[in-house]
Amino acid sequence: VAVSPAAGAAAVPPGEPVTVRADGGTLSRVAVSGGVRGTMDAARMTWTSTDELKFGTRYTVTAEATDAGGRTATATSAFTTATAARTVFPAVSPLTGTTVGVGMPIRVFFDNPVTDRATALARMKVSTSVPTEGAWRWFSDRQVHWRPKEYWTAGTKVALDTDLRGIRLAPGSYGSDNADRRIEFTIGRSHVSVADARTHTMKVYVDGKLAKTFPASLGKMVKGRYTRSGVHVVTEKRRRMTMDSTTYGLALDAGGYRTPVEYATRISNSGEFVHAAPWSVRQQGRENVSHGCINLSPANAAWFFRIAQPGDVVDVVGTPVKLTAKETDVPDWTIPWSQWEN
Repeated sequence: VAVSPAAGAAAVPPGEPVTVRADGGTLSRVAVSGGVRGTMDAARMTWTSTDELKFGTRYTVTAEATDAGGRTATATSAFTTATAARTVFPAVSPLTGTTVGVGMPIRVFFDNPVTDRATALARMKVSTSVPTEGAWRWFSDRQVHWRPKEYWTAGTKVALDTDLRGIRLAPGSYGSDNADRRIEFTIGRSHVSVADARTHTMKVYVDGKLAKTFPASLGKMVKGRYTRSGVHVVTEKRRRMTMDSTTYGLALDAGGYRTPVEYATRISNSGEFVHAAPWSVRQQGRENVSHGCINLSPANAAWFFRIAQPGDVVDVVGTPVKLTAKETDVPDWTIPWSQWEN
């Protein structure tokens, strides 16, 4: 009879199951102290615990097996589970029950550092209703993203299972008691927009078909005012807000502004929005005059605002400055697929 964890084992991750195997016979009885329950396979050769083990607890396993000749063997094993100096909880975006756009990655944020990355990824499973190629990428020891190779297919049902409770994720750190999670969300209609600084337009494609071509004015082509080229992802909408240049370092007495706007759709963390700009309607479609936002007429901005959802794509082209992870918390599409996995 073989028992795992082995006799005398210490600091056993409580997320690992107890297994008992009979070699050359069948199991007739398995008992684990603390009332830990388990299941037997059909051949009665392997027993696996199903109840969760507790942190910092000593367990005793007693097992009895019988061979074909009726001879009985008994094994007893004791081990102790680890005591967690820190626990790790995985916060996940998108949230369960939400609908997001085709550019939204799965983002997992850990509240303590994860250094055993391979173990963490081995116990986080992404499943999709539509076959989807994708992979994980670490952005830090507290943040990892999963994105598809191409934009999601509209209507895809996505689930993430994190089986991390009691698993060692760093020295002294284990998945918290609530780290086993299932997150389910849906990919909405495909909204992909292309804002072109050269043609001063923003084309909006809905489910792959051109729905609107808007005259637009992007960032003025001078240092500090460019709209950054690259794939942006919608993260937030505000019906009304005040644009304040001081939030990204441009003082009011240095050419900055504090301006109320309507229909503001955020596409980065560096002050880039698609929003209504009635003051630049004459320039929209003709020249770039903004401080980095994509200016639309009030009517066009309102239309875009109504359909926009978190995860929608706004791809900016035609400017000399690239979007990077410093300007957005969704930099996933700025990284070529060939460089994605790390």
